[in-house]
Amino acid sequence: MAAEPLHRAALDALGDANRRAILEILAGGARSVQQIADELPFSRPAVSRHLRLLKDAGLVVDEAVGVRRLYALRPDGVDAIRAYFEQVWGDAAARFRLAAENISPENATPEEPPDG
Repeated sequence: MAAEPLHRAALDALGDANRRAILEILAGGARSVQQIADELPFSRPAVSRHLRLLKDAGLVVDEAVGVRRLYALRPDGVDAIRAYFEQVWGDAAARFRLAAENISPENATPEEPPDG
């Protein structure tokens, strides 16, 4: 999956509070579906559906360990989101800095004195 589509799919997946909660749990390390469900107020089948969407979005990976599957954060998926936000916020900060530098005292309009 290329970085640009990866961040788009990941951001779409993050639009759901339940999926964000799952990612927060996985930030602490790999977990089985049951372990994740034990920490959330919804069913194991619902957790499985959310994990499938997170996996399709490139945010989690799974691995068979014995008879169960463990889910973990996918580093390049998380990195794609981080890079996206760094680019967006970096560009915004650069534009703000340019705008701020273009305001000089002689270009500023004096404040009107209050009526009174």
